[in-house]
Amino acid sequence: MRDHAVERDLAERIFGQAVAYLVTSAECPEVRMSPSQAVDLGVHSFVLDSINYMAFCDQHAGRYIHHVPHLPGEGTGEFPTLRATVKAIQAWGFEIDPELWAMKDAAECSQCHAGCTDSPNSGKK
Repeated sequence: MRDHAVERDLAERIFGQAVAYLVTSAECPEVRMSPSQAVDLGVHSFVLDSINYMAFCDQHAGRYIHHVPHLPGEGTGEFPTLRATVKAIQAWGFEIDPELWAMKDAAECSQCHAGCTDSPNSGKK
C-alpha cells in the first residue's frame, strides 16, 4: 500500500500471490518461474522488508531466496515461463488470482535458484 499506492484489498491480494509464488519457487526449483508484473510488486516489497523476508526464506526454503531482475531482452519473461509458474503454484495447492496473473505481463525477473547461472539446476558452478 505504501510503496505502490494501491488499496488494502488489492495490496493483500498481491501479497498473497507473492507468497504463493515464493513458496512454490522454493519447493519447485526445477521449474523456471517468473512472477507477473503485478505479483512482482509484492515480491519486491517483501524483499525490502528484509528481516521478515529472511525469516520467511528460512522457514520455507531453508535459505535465502534471491530475486534476480533481468535486463530487457534476456528472454526471461516469456509467456511459457509465466504459464509454467501458474501451473506450479496451482499444483502446489495455492489458488491463483487470475487478474494478477495476466499472461501479457510477465515480469523481467525470476527466483535465482530457478534459473540463474549459479542455480543448483543450471549445471554451472
